[in-house]
Amino acid sequence: MNQHSRILFAGDPHGNFKPLIAAVHKYQPEAVILLGDYDLEMPLESCLQEIVNLTEIWWIAGNYDFESPEKYNNLFHSALSDKDLHLKVTKIAGLRVAGLGGIFLGRVWYPPQQPKWLGKQHYLYNQSVNIKRFDLSLKYKSAIWHDEFEILKTLKADILVTHEAPGSHRYGFKAIDELAIAMGVKNIFHGHLHENYIGTINKKINVFGVAKNAVVDLGGNTLESDNQAIQYLV
Repeated sequence: MNQHSRILFAGDPHGNFKPLIAAVHKYQPEAVILLGDYDLEMPLESCLQEIVNLTEIWWIAGNYDFESPEKYNNLFHSALSDKDLHLKVTKIAGLRVAGLGGIFLGRVWYPPQQPKWLGKQHYLYNQSVNIKRFDLSLKYKSAIWHDEFEILKTLKADILVTHEAPGSHRYGFKAIDELAIAMGVKNIFHGHLHENYIGTINKKINVFGVAKNAVVDLGGNTLESDNQAIQYLV
């Protein structure tokens, strides 16, 4: 096996898992990591039944995965629910992989602005008695919360996978740069913006944007895609 293909990264499928399935059959990776936005009309394992027994399947959530109870349940209550990498560091194919799912939400925290809430419990505690919820709405569940982000920053990893982009992209966030630097990661892979590109942070952290329906390897090489060219951002 090519060492670069021992882990593959899948950009936002939006219901189309064919490129990922084809890449797994062709390259036989030890693991695949999905970068969010699945648009699931059935449980995740049903969409990936061809490869469930061929490779490890890991994932983070994107914003679309919180659009409806059906999409949410088909991911978070699927047979692969325990493969969520969000806010963890997990050893995958010999590498430490950290995950950050969800998005920055203005009503919660939108860097570089200060967070509006210290954390989920702070938000819930401050709701009106008449509308107080004992659980977050799906919209709030999709958010990146500052206190959890800061805890993740104390961990160490080789790779960081995110849905949101870091500051290497024009629509990215410097906060993710700071997270990657604090964690000591060497590579970041992200989805969300539907672009294949290669960039850098701090002149030593590689960033690989993975386009919609694209699959890339550890070196950022596009293996399967919708013929979208790679851009190099500096």
